[in-house]
Amino acid sequence: MKKENKPVIIWLLSGCVLIFIMVVVGGITRLTNSGLSMTDWHLITDTLPPLTEAKWQEAFHQYKQFPEYQKINIHNNFTLSDYKFIYFWEWFHRFIGRAIGIVFIIPFVYFLIKKRLDKETLKKCLILLGLGGLQGFFGWFMVKSGLIDNPDVSHFRLALHLTTAFITFAYTFWVALDLIYPVKRNVEKTLRSIARYTLFFLLLQIIYGGFVAGLNAGLIHNHWPLMSDGQFIHDSVFLEQDSLLLSFTEGKSGVQFIHRTLAYVVTGMILFLYYKSSKYNIDFNQKRSLQTLVFLVFVQFALGVFTLLYGVPLWLGLIHQVNAFFLLSAMTYSLHRFSK
Repeated sequence: MKKENKPVIIWLLSGCVLIFIMVVVGGITRLTNSGLSMTDWHLITDTLPPLTEAKWQEAFHQYKQFPEYQKINIHNNFTLSDYKFIYFWEWFHRFIGRAIGIVFIIPFVYFLIKKRLDKETLKKCLILLGLGGLQGFFGWFMVKSGLIDNPDVSHFRLALHLTTAFITFAYTFWVALDLIYPVKRNVEKTLRSIARYTLFFLLLQIIYGGFVAGLNAGLIHNHWPLMSDGQFIHDSVFLEQDSLLLSFTEGKSGVQFIHRTLAYVVTGMILFLYYKSSKYNIDFNQKRSLQTLVFLVFVQFALGVFTLLYGVPLWLGLIHQVNAFFLLSAMTYSLHRFSK
């Protein structure tokens, strides 16, 4: 690592930490059904929550005009106090998004003026800027889907928003790693290829995690290793929708089945990568990265099973999502070490 790159590396890793916090808060927002509490979005005026009782009443009255209150919460003795709780999590989620924008843009301009970014790093930072803007748009696009007729967001848009956050984090981490390890060397192409395919299936699993969350598909078939009724593939997988494609993308049973199956695939591929690495002379960082990867994928598998068996309690669902972040971090680091 070059000494002059240290401030840039700290800046990028700080962004990674903030994205991690934002995803954690986003998970809480989803699991507490808080995402539709703020029915409008203003860049400046929403920076702080309502500060007076009158403003709270105004915001609560506006919330009452939308489907989530009219179709669900109106029947649950939903009070202003309940509204303040869900409002906080959505507001905090958006607040962190603003903080990420400030933490990225201001140092970026400073480093640009001071010419601390080489040509390649500048290109990568511009991509990060685009990803950040896209993430904000997808967040609005997701919330919008739950404010029209159906008092729930589209699971497709939720998965898009979630996966973009994961990708933004992974790419930010990758750019930082490029500066931490500037010296390129020959790598084993076989291991690199396996790592790339593993990352692909891990991202696919994250997408399906978004589908499961968006459809509340973790609240059914709370058995393992079989789905229920002694079946590995439950009959409902084929009966919920008109086609297999729709069953695997819009049916609760089908989406849960794919998420279960991809857990085996991702675990198997990581174990295969670890096994193949034993055939080559790899360095300490590469070996340690794979050991961490194997440990985290087993933890994630176990968390997924227990989250399902216990019917997705808030704390367990959140830990499952947090560990997915750690797993992606380890996968990104491993791929970097086998790519450079």
